[in-house]
Formats: sequence, C-alpha cells, structure tokens
Amino acid sequence: MQRNLRITAIILLIANSIGALWGGAGLIYDPSGEFMQMPLDFLTHSLFSNYLIPGIILFTVNGLMCLVAAILTIRQWKYYPQLIVLQGALLAGWLSVQIIMIQVFYAPLHLPFYLIALSLIITGSILTRKPSV
Repeated sequence: MQRNLRITAIILLIANSIGALWGGAGLIYDPSGEFMQMPLDFLTHSLFSNYLIPGIILFTVNGLMCLVAAILTIRQWKYYPQLIVLQGALLAGWLSVQIIMIQVFYAPLHLPFYLIALSLIITGSILTRKPSV
C-alpha cells in the first residue's frame, strides 16, 4: 500500500508541477495575462496590477517546489511524506488566496486542484505513519 500511495503522490506532484510551471511561465512571459487569456480585471481586488508576481509565485511554489518534492519522493528522501503534505497545503493555500483575490470560484478549474491538494495531504499523512509489519 505504501508503494501505491507514493506512486500516486508522485503522479499528482508531477501533474501539478507541469501545470504550474506552464501557467507561471505564461504569466511571467506576458504579465498582462493575454497569453493565458486572463483579463487584468481579475486583479481589481488584489494587491497586483499585473500577473508578474503571481506568475513568479505560481512558477516557484507550485511548479518548482512540486517538482523537487516529486524527485525527493522518487528518491525516498527521509522527509518526503512531510513534503507531500506541505505541497498539498501550499496548493490549497494558493487556490484559496487566488479565489479571495479574484473573487471568482471557477469550479472546472478550482475544484480538481482542491481535490489534488486534499489527496496530497491525505496521502502524505498516511505515508508519515510507519509501515505495518
């Protein structure tokens, strides 16, 4: 069971990483949001006038850090279960702040990523327990 949970976490981490790297890079490349088809009106209630800083945060926290967590999980680093939980919490936090700032809950996008975040938190939590003999 531990092996299957670890493989599931790796798949979720890599999938999230790919999406965040793509999305973050797109926002960094074009902070106006046009490239990613995101109107600047979404930022009206936020601290940002364009998508550069959110793009950098997305690219780094949910992109690069998820990729590092996936690699360390593959290598079975001592604290990989805690990293899985952390990445799930960071993803849930990112989504929550995003929804608060843009004041839109877009279920086709947000719901699947909340489920990924929850799955990472649960999977990582189970993996922190010692395997049964």
